[in-house]
Amino acid sequence: MAKLDPIQRMLTSGVVGIIRAPDGSQLVEVAQALAAGGVDCLEVTFTVPKAHKVLEQVADALGDKVLLGAGTVLDTETCRTAILAGAEFIVAPNTNVGVIEMCKRYSKIVCPGALTPTEVVAAWQAGADFVKVFPCDVLGPAHLKALRGPLPQVKMIPTGGVTLETAADFIKAGACALGIGSSLVEPKAVATRDFARIESLARQYVQIVKETRASLN
Repeated sequence: MAKLDPIQRMLTSGVVGIIRAPDGSQLVEVAQALAAGGVDCLEVTFTVPKAHKVLEQVADALGDKVLLGAGTVLDTETCRTAILAGAEFIVAPNTNVGVIEMCKRYSKIVCPGALTPTEVVAAWQAGADFVKVFPCDVLGPAHLKALRGPLPQVKMIPTGGVTLETAADFIKAGACALGIGSSLVEPKAVATRDFARIESLARQYVQIVKETRASLN
């Protein structure tokens, strides 16, 4: 089977597991649990202490089994650090043109954040491969659907507010994939090393995306 290019892999996966924790000591195991549950696009945020080390560790442990990315990348210095540590895609809560340019320089996927139509168009025009619609818990699936109306060409990934209860609605609203953080990588599960819980949640989200997409076709 031909290897999917990174953009197609993100689209096919439909779920980006966002890994965030007060320390990075257990995050390789978290990544392994997500991958075992079928979530193979993983984002390690730079709110994690020594996030670049975690990226290196996950890359070493899982290799091509996952598409590894970095999140909360606010500037070009962090962006380059993440890429050198093994990140294949870069995510931010905002749009920084310099970060987009850095990703293009290294042929990496870039997913800047935006919320309003003006912000979404600005990010897309600047070269975004995907636009992270954030924070989605504020306005919900209806906001995403409204954005998709005049902007069907923009690949949007809602993040923040995506839960087991709302995931299907976001797919129906036009999300090309879902960015899922604490409702997937539950802080309690990480703290108690309940990796089976994380794997189970991963399977549930993957199944929701699969079934919802099938219902729309």
